[in-house]
Amino acid sequence: MGSTPAGFGQFVFTFLNADIAARYAPDILRGMGVTALLSLAVVVAGVASGLALAVLRSLRWRPLTLAIVAFADILRALPPLVILFVLFFGFPFLDLPMSAFAATWLALTLVLAAYAEESIWGGIVALPRGQWEAARSTGLGWWQATRCVVLPQALRIAVPPLTNRVISVTKNTALGSVVALSEILNTAQSASSNAGSPTPLVLGAAAYLVLFVPVVLFARWLETRWRWKR
Repeated sequence: MGSTPAGFGQFVFTFLNADIAARYAPDILRGMGVTALLSLAVVVAGVASGLALAVLRSLRWRPLTLAIVAFADILRALPPLVILFVLFFGFPFLDLPMSAFAATWLALTLVLAAYAEESIWGGIVALPRGQWEAARSTGLGWWQATRCVVLPQALRIAVPPLTNRVISVTKNTALGSVVALSEILNTAQSASSNAGSPTPLVLGAAAYLVLFVPVVLFARWLETRWRWKR
């Protein structure tokens, strides 16, 4: 019993050292900025690309459909880290060098696009065929029917799996540390090594919570707001 206060004090000194936290907090904040910017860029590009692929797939032109299905299956099967390694370390041999930010963004965007396409396509095929036929019978063209009738309903169905996948992929921004991107994890690891203390890693964990807990709460609200009611 008597050793508990001393043990707690040692825990605080090791993991929550105020002096070390104050010294490296600006670095962690800069890492947060990089992570936030990267996550936003991945979400925008990935979801937009997935939406475009799902719309193209709805054309049901066999060669295009096979190409999109192959893209989605391959990108979902490959670990994002492998894709990142190929882009960052392999593409320079093809005279296509990429910065750490660009390689991480492209790798995660491709992965998210594959998952987004499958989620949105699942929403499209889940709609009764009569929805499409009714829209066309009113004189709407293919694009008008898709944009005004099919997609709004398909997106409501796709929201739950899509939001979960967005959260999962954006958390993979930590993979950028492998290619020396100065995001939260890489910054926290470097600071922890320099300080000889795990306190910067605790700061990094707190930074992830600050960034992604609001995203999780927003996703939960969006799922409730857009819940599909048959």
